[in-house]
Amino acid sequence: MLKELKRDHHITYLTLDDGTATLDERAKATEYCDELICIPHRRREKFTVGFYLELLLNLVALRPYAIKKYESTAMARKILELESQNSFDLLISDFLAPAANVPSTLAAPAVLFQHNVEAMIWKRHFELQTNLIKRAYLYGQWQKMRRFEKDMCHRFNSVIAVSADDREQMKREYGVEAVFDVPTGVDTQFFQPTGKRQSSPHNVVFTGSMDWLPNQDAISYFIREIMPLIKTRVPDVTLTVVGRNPPASLIDLSREDSSVRVTGRVDDVRPYIESAAAYVVPIRIGGGTRLKIYEAMAMEKAVVSTTVGAEGLPLKQGVELLLCDEPKTFAEAVIRVLTDQSYAAELGTRAAANVRQNHSWVQVSERFASICARSCNEKNYAPVVEKSAPAV
Repeated sequence: MLKELKRDHHITYLTLDDGTATLDERAKATEYCDELICIPHRRREKFTVGFYLELLLNLVALRPYAIKKYESTAMARKILELESQNSFDLLISDFLAPAANVPSTLAAPAVLFQHNVEAMIWKRHFELQTNLIKRAYLYGQWQKMRRFEKDMCHRFNSVIAVSADDREQMKREYGVEAVFDVPTGVDTQFFQPTGKRQSSPHNVVFTGSMDWLPNQDAISYFIREIMPLIKTRVPDVTLTVVGRNPPASLIDLSREDSSVRVTGRVDDVRPYIESAAAYVVPIRIGGGTRLKIYEAMAMEKAVVSTTVGAEGLPLKQGVELLLCDEPKTFAEAVIRVLTDQSYAAELGTRAAANVRQNHSWVQVSERFASICARSCNEKNYAPVVEKSAPAV
């Protein structure tokens, strides 16, 4: 989206920097911004003593841990400095987390770009958790996130959601009126079959950041409850998990079970999608919409997803994808696309046609820009875009 916005606007990209971005990745920032400003920021590594101590201390904090770990006084100071220099006309907080660093004294118009209703994710974590201690902790995080999210939705001039469902939920639960939605988009030129890779007939693939709890839960659920059912009909089925920072438990499992392959971070997900016979999205926790589904559809893959996994996407069950919420029905759907290649191809072809016609980034960015312009014009500002995010 930034690449499209950059055609007509001057983009300053202000980001927290954990030091992991390579020089090449920093150089490529010119593709989507005119100016890159990095604010050094370190977070505790997960599962260390310091990490657990921060979780414990968060019990008495007002903000949830998922927000607090991105707090940066340096970023807040930089925003005010840029504003004093008239460096931007509109600030966009991309995701809820960096909104914690937007000063309350900011005079310029600001837009909150909400990729999910974050409180809903924590509510679902709480509802699925069976450990009483973890359940109590998650309840607290859910309530803190709900309060923070509601406050932020009212602090910004406008809120942009990624689906009509999210838009209506924020109106209903947070009482915010200036909330709009943009559809999820995909780079249809980038995501398309090359014809150079033949799919493995019994391989299914999942892509997504594996340091995100909903993705971890999804893969654990698929391996534990769905894959054994698939193996009763397709004994040689394999699962490829593609995404950065997989947990050690998943890596250990892949070493013990040859039917599970874990790649970690890859430069390009397309070869893994193209070489799979089906794409699975067994997500039970989450919100917003799934870019990954449109990417797989653009690659002409048969997609099997939970209802939560495809939440907010204007797709029809049995036409562009298969929706299943129980392990048995999910397994049956995967078995069908693995054993009926013509059916899988028809599903993938219809899905790709829908994405290419309705969900290119050009169309999505035009709507996004119009909402930004509206926010600017209400305060007599010209529509120039500033973006801040928790990571490069």
